[in-house]
Amino acid sequence: MAAVPEVALRSGNARPMPAVGMGTAAFPVVHEATKNAVLAAIEVGFRHFDTAALYRTERPLSDAVAEAVRCGLVQSREEVFVTSKLWCTQCHPDLVLPSLRETLQNLQMEYVDLYLIHWPVCMKPGPAVFPAKREDAMPFDFEGVWRAMEECQRLGLAKAIGVSNFTTKHLDKVLAVATIPPAVNQVELNPVWQQRTLRGYCAEKGIHVAAYSPLGGQNWSGEGNAVLESEVLAEIAKARGKTVAQVSLRWIYEQGVTSIVKSYNKERLKQNLEIFDWELTDEDRRKISQIPQKKTVEGKGLFVPEGEFTSVDPADLDIVEE
Repeated sequence: MAAVPEVALRSGNARPMPAVGMGTAAFPVVHEATKNAVLAAIEVGFRHFDTAALYRTERPLSDAVAEAVRCGLVQSREEVFVTSKLWCTQCHPDLVLPSLRETLQNLQMEYVDLYLIHWPVCMKPGPAVFPAKREDAMPFDFEGVWRAMEECQRLGLAKAIGVSNFTTKHLDKVLAVATIPPAVNQVELNPVWQQRTLRGYCAEKGIHVAAYSPLGGQNWSGEGNAVLESEVLAEIAKARGKTVAQVSLRWIYEQGVTSIVKSYNKERLKQNLEIFDWELTDEDRRKISQIPQKKTVEGKGLFVPEGEFTSVDPADLDIVEE
């Protein structure tokens, strides 16, 4: 297997980010299943893991990394790149640092490699509840929250800081006040939602893009999977002797984007790393560029349908950009 390339982040303290990471969002969370899946991922070569306060997978991820060190799969925690995220109920200036400290306690680690604001959405302080009530939405203090994120990096508790699900409009608000710009914006991105506008903006600003749902996952509407069921990708995969998943992940890699791909199956985990010793052709790329675009994850899906947006502009929750 080809070695996993790494991407240098725009942050003085951050180690390079491996170009493919393993996602750990699973509902419901089964501690042992998550721990075993992370161990399997480490065995096949993953060194980049994505978690979040909301997922409740920080502790099983921690246990897996500790076990991997004990059995010699890795020499130390420093060999693993760990991302976690600040949930909406903690998106208040005075709650950012305590929330990261709680995450570090769950992870049993002294720092995270990357800490992200999970959504550009603020809700009343309280336990992480998903979906939330619309009436709990509050105005987002971009400046105050980002200043607190910067403090997390200055204290060394986060080697790099960034955002998730931010459009160019949200990024404008952060960059207007930032002394430490976001290193990463993690967004839904795959051949069916290519995010050309946002990628161009982030490239111009020096913000690295990471892709969740790189295989079209997180579609809870029952409409099927537009990536894995794509005839264009299936045709390319057949011609190249690859899986549709590998074609999608290779395309994302060729765009200069990091994939956060979730699988708890060891063979698929292995396949998801087998994308670095071959290339798509120009014709493959042309066909992929013409795939009709469709977004899966909507910001309003954070909230139950009942209730009213009493203190935020509903347009701010339209996390759509293409």
